[in-house]
Amino acid sequence: MTQSAKVPRSAGRYLWWLVASQRGRVAAGATYGSLWNAGLMVPPYVLSRAIDEGLAPGRPAALAGWVAVLLAVGGLNAWLGVMRHRTMTRIRMDATFRTVRAVMAHTLRLGAALPRQVTAGEVVTIGIGDVAVISQTLTMTGPGVGGVLAYGVVAVLLLAVSPLLAAVVLLGVPLLAVAVGPLLGRLQGAETHYRERQSGLAAQLGDLVAGLRVLGGLGGKEVFAGRYRRASQELRSEGYRVGAVTSWIQALGVGLPTLFLAAVTWLAARMAAQGDLTTGELVAVYGYTAALVVPVSFFIEGGHDLTRGLVAARRVVRFLHLPADAADPHDATDAADATDAAADDGTVVNGPERVAVLRDPESGVEVVPGLLTALVAARPAESAAVVDRLGRFADSAAAWGAVRLDQIPLPRVRERILVADNEADLFAGTLREVVSGRRDRTDAAIGRALRTALAEDIVRALPDGLDSPVAAQGRNLSGGQRQRLRLVRALLADPEVLLAVEPTSAVDAHTEAAVATRLHAARAGRTTVVTTASPLLLDHADVVCFLVDGKVSATGGHRQLLDDVPEYRRLVSRDQDEGDDEDDDEHESYRENGREEASEDDRAGGATS
Repeated sequence: MTQSAKVPRSAGRYLWWLVASQRGRVAAGATYGSLWNAGLMVPPYVLSRAIDEGLAPGRPAALAGWVAVLLAVGGLNAWLGVMRHRTMTRIRMDATFRTVRAVMAHTLRLGAALPRQVTAGEVVTIGIGDVAVISQTLTMTGPGVGGVLAYGVVAVLLLAVSPLLAAVVLLGVPLLAVAVGPLLGRLQGAETHYRERQSGLAAQLGDLVAGLRVLGGLGGKEVFAGRYRRASQELRSEGYRVGAVTSWIQALGVGLPTLFLAAVTWLAARMAAQGDLTTGELVAVYGYTAALVVPVSFFIEGGHDLTRGLVAARRVVRFLHLPADAADPHDATDAADATDAAADDGTVVNGPERVAVLRDPESGVEVVPGLLTALVAARPAESAAVVDRLGRFADSAAAWGAVRLDQIPLPRVRERILVADNEADLFAGTLREVVSGRRDRTDAAIGRALRTALAEDIVRALPDGLDSPVAAQGRNLSGGQRQRLRLVRALLADPEVLLAVEPTSAVDAHTEAAVATRLHAARAGRTTVVTTASPLLLDHADVVCFLVDGKVSATGGHRQLLDDVPEYRRLVSRDQDEGDDEDDDEHESYRENGREEASEDDRAGGATS
């Protein structure tokens, strides 16, 4: 399902889309399934002829002929069964990969919006459980269709033997399916509730594992483990409920057809005893009804699979309709064609060809090109929101020069403007791969970025240097090390505009002072924006924008704002003496949370370097 394709609006339509996407294979599966199910009804007929025309009259030649036919029919049915199973396996695998591809494509489209709209547990549950359930549902297209055909074949064959038996079978089989209907409704409700709780528990487990070292340092590991234990016990109870309904459905799927077989056989035996049926016809009736157990079981199991498939498909459809933060009017335009995108007046909208001011009308922030600009706010979320708008991670009227950002193709924005979040993911791989990003970097370039971020000690401490493995999310590193590696990665990307959110919040004051000096030198002549309230970093900023309630209250140099704006001075300095620069250097109140996390990381296991 491509980005431009229309996503089905309902679970039923999604399942139909999976069927329609492989019409030829589904048609082949239905054909094999129909022939196989219908073929199950042929052996009883051949056996009855062998008895009535060969065995009973004592005609060995006729008996041998019918036995040969029975052998041929058995071989043909075996081949049809193999082809049916092979085709249905391909159908299930195709459905699995289509769903995985659709989910992964939408995950990439959501980008930074994903963690704000859905938990990791929800994505894991979809990828592990729901995908398999949906693909299993498509099995109905083979044996299910064949079961209907087999039902009709049996009806015709029984009409030739006894209208009474034909009526019993024609009426009895639908009653068997109806008897299971209420249980399918209960299963759908129980399955939906179970899936929701399962995704929540998976998310809780992910949070627990991600913060295990910090929780251990704070002494809260047992508390969270207890919560997870209680939640898992509740989920187990829900699983028992789903299992109870499922077991009844499966038991009835086998038991009811068997009881029905016994009832029809008893009736046929009575008729044979009265002389209304021959011995061969009695054997045929038993064979027809016994063979009918298979398609009837398919009917019941198919209803079960469809119920579970609708629950799973509903979750997938809900995920596929999650909106991205900012819609891209050029989404349907291929990246290679994006350079030709133009506004209504014919102006090329790839952004300004030369350096230009980056403006956020909502806050009043204006980023002068070539300078290091710092955004300061009492609430960090306010300055981070400005970065989201300037980086086009949120809908806004932000403009770059004379062009609005939302008029520029998103791939071009991402190439020229980089938002470096202080909690951005670190993917598993070697240290070189983690910091290099999508391009290969030379050791010299990596070395310069490491020096700027004061991260050379990380490389020296690891056993294999740049080739040392880094765990997913940097779990084998401390909080301060992870933050410095994120900064290294951003510097190596060398974007035209770098927007960094709290790039030094988890490092100590000595490291921060050195990083501030080197960052200013490394980005000289390049547009850089940082959000911070640290005087160590603010003292190296060319321009400081002080935000109050999300709006620019004052703009100027750090020292100037200290002298002229009391609110700014109170925010960035603990000391009551407003002119004491030494206390400015020691101020870290704004960053206490990040630093406490880093120190707790180190106390609970720290850098496993």
